[in-house]
Amino acid sequence: MEENPEERIIADKILNAIKEEYGFVPVVSQIMSSRPDIFIPQCNLSKAVLEGRGDLDAKTRYLCAVSAAAAANGEYCITVHMKHALDAGATKDEILEAVSIGCHIPMNRAQSYALRKYAELFGIETDDSYLRKQRSRDQTLNTAGSDNDSWPSSDAEKPLRIPRL
Repeated sequence: MEENPEERIIADKILNAIKEEYGFVPVVSQIMSSRPDIFIPQCNLSKAVLEGRGDLDAKTRYLCAVSAAAAANGEYCITVHMKHALDAGATKDEILEAVSIGCHIPMNRAQSYALRKYAELFGIETDDSYLRKQRSRDQTLNTAGSDNDSWPSSDAEKPLRIPRL
């Protein structure tokens, strides 16, 4: 594909700004910058999500990014986003909590899958009727359009909430 010279200039400016900010250029940026037509919009989206206007302040946005990077095993992302969270005023404990939340979700997903297979292998009865109800409710909501008539009317039909200890 023939490269647009104006896009190459913009991509190079972005790469220089990244290097100045982080002290290095992440591999994703190195590779994606070979296609400025994709790299520039990707960088714009990243900037809008992490630094744009919205109801979340910078610290909260970067704590969310820390949590997501932990969940996705983003080795370099987590380093960068922890630094940004710290710079935005997050405390050591807030960053640890964000990491813990991010690690918790994939752990539960892995346990859910593995323990279902374990139960299946050893003939252990499990009650997953709440999942069937949730799937049925999800299907109803997906086909109901914009009206809320299909939303559960009783507490027994509402999604499972984890009790606080």
